[in-house]
Amino acid sequence: MDKNSDSHRRKIETAQSGTARAALLGISDGLVTNVSLILGVAAAGAQQDLVRVAGIASLIAGACSMAVGEYISMRGQVELLQSVLGIEREQLHNNPKGAHEALEKVMMADGVTKNTAHTAALEIGHDPEKAMAVYARGELGINPSELGAAWGSAGSSFVTFSIGAFVPLVPWFVLSGTTGVLVSLGLSVIAALGIGSYLGYMTSGRLLWPALRQLLVLIIAASATFLIGHLFHTSIT
Repeated sequence: MDKNSDSHRRKIETAQSGTARAALLGISDGLVTNVSLILGVAAAGAQQDLVRVAGIASLIAGACSMAVGEYISMRGQVELLQSVLGIEREQLHNNPKGAHEALEKVMMADGVTKNTAHTAALEIGHDPEKAMAVYARGELGINPSELGAAWGSAGSSFVTFSIGAFVPLVPWFVLSGTTGVLVSLGLSVIAALGIGSYLGYMTSGRLLWPALRQLLVLIIAASATFLIGHLFHTSIT
């Protein structure tokens, strides 16, 4: 029972973490983006060196773009939530009676009896920060201690995007042509199944469908760019 509870709690914390979300998005985006670009460039007739350079450029540009976007997004979210909490904190401070009534309502909404809620609100009210935390979670649906970390999300996104983007690039340091394409695609398929399985485990506990869904996304994207590269086939030196 305790082990199941701890596992469940870890899953909840992972789901609520902006860093974890950025990591999953980053590695998936890096993998799909770079395998699509690499296969498209290879199908257009590019030589090994050019495919490799294009893949490295895509990795660096994509990782930086993901990190900057994640930082701006998360920072904006944190600042917005902090602003909301600041307004509510000031109102609770300036109106102690209203704050007590608000805490009572929050606890009563969770099924606590009026008398118990009244007593608990008085006790919690002695600690303004604790009172604010209870009110924010119950009334606003905001946990003041889990607003997200902009730098953590940006760093996580940068690293995981780079890892995902590096997977289909690896063969092109030693291989070329059809062999490079097939090995690159094979590694990407394995990585996609792994990412999908992990995501399924962390959410529904099912592995097969999330893994196949991730694979399907990769195949669609890679097939589209490969076809376009093949149609516009040209000799690039």
